[in-house]
Amino acid sequence: MTRQRYYQQIHDALKQQIQQGVYPTGSLLPSENELCAAFQTTRMTVRQALNELVRDGFIERRHGKGSLVTSTRPSLGLLSFRGFSDVVGNTSHQVRTTVLDPPVRGNWPAPFFYPLSADEQQAGCIVLNRLRYADDVPVMLEHTYVPALGTESLLTEPFLEGSLFRTLSVRHQIDMRNLEQSLRAVAARPEQATVLGCKRSAPLLYIERRYLTNRPDFYVYSALYCHTEHYAISNSL
Repeated sequence: MTRQRYYQQIHDALKQQIQQGVYPTGSLLPSENELCAAFQTTRMTVRQALNELVRDGFIERRHGKGSLVTSTRPSLGLLSFRGFSDVVGNTSHQVRTTVLDPPVRGNWPAPFFYPLSADEQQAGCIVLNRLRYADDVPVMLEHTYVPALGTESLLTEPFLEGSLFRTLSVRHQIDMRNLEQSLRAVAARPEQATVLGCKRSAPLLYIERRYLTNRPDFYVYSALYCHTEHYAISNSL
């Protein structure tokens, strides 16, 4: 058995013990030496497993103390400015995206959740509606608005590796640099409940975003509805 496959087994075993309450929130996992002995493996393999638990939001590594259990529920780093596939796809979660509607060009919704420049208003926007899954669970409904300022190929050409951000970077030399975002709780409307598989009026985390790019005065906007029943939301990378 390869070390990679074995560290994943260790990760899965520890995750199950955390979720079953063997190691409750606030407790410490056994030391690296103890885990090496328990699983009869090397320190490097144990560290790989622990790093995956950190990325999944179950533990924190604290110098001089060890691995502290911070949550019994997996978390997704959706507050990061990096794309969904980059953030969640680099954890142990299996991710996929469903495009609910083909990209279309149109006017900005009114009222819009961020102030728009005259150039943005005149050009209109390209709208993309997507449903994000983690481990086959729908976790996020995302409405993205890209100014139609030299980005019209988004309407006719497939995205590179299914990623909007990668496509903007490679084909248009537009890179995401940072973001501004605001968060609040909202009740799921009927159409949101249908796609997210939750009850009507179930609580959702609503996030309004403006991505800052390397191009002056060029922004990408997103409105996200996150269903947090199965996963906590974090800003981990």
